[in-house]
Amino acid sequence: MPHPGVRRARASDVPAMLGLVHELAEYERATRFELTSELLHEALFGPAPILSAHVAEADGELVGIALWYLTFPSYIGRPGIYLEDLYVRPTRRGSGLGKALLSALAAECVRQGYSRLQWSVLNWNTSAIDFYNSLGATPDDDQTHFGLAGDALTALAHGAPGGTGV
Repeated sequence: MPHPGVRRARASDVPAMLGLVHELAEYERATRFELTSELLHEALFGPAPILSAHVAEADGELVGIALWYLTFPSYIGRPGIYLEDLYVRPTRRGSGLGKALLSALAAECVRQGYSRLQWSVLNWNTSAIDFYNSLGATPDDDQTHFGLAGDALTALAHGAPGGTGV
C-alpha cells in the first residue's frame, strides 16, 4: 500500500523541489550548482520530459524527493528506472519516507514491467549505504561509473585527442 505522504510530483512542487536538490548538493559537497526552477520544470513537465519525480510530504511541506528517469538495458530489452537523486531532510530521516520513496519506485517498476531499479551512492556516505543494505539492495561490483564534463566533454565533442582510443 502506498505511503500517504508520497506522491508523484506536480508542477507546483518545482520551487520546493529545487530547494531540496540544493540541500542535497550541499550535503554531497557539490562544487557546482546550476539547476534553476526553469530547468527543473522543463525537465519534468516540458513538451519532452526527460525526468520524473516523486515527492514526500510531511506537515504540509515537501521534505523528500526522488528524481528518476528510464534507462534501457539493451541485453534485457525492457526499461528500468535509474534513481538520480534520493533525498529526505535530516529532520525527517528515520520516519520511513526514504523507504516509502524507494517503494514507490519499486512499485512503478513492477506495475510497468520494468526490469530493474538502480542508483549510485557516494562511497563516503555510509549512512545511505547502510540504509540501502537494510532494504536488501546490493552493490554492483561489476561496474565502475565513468563520466565526462566540462573541458573533457568539450574536447571529446570536438574530436580532440584524449587517450589511446579503442
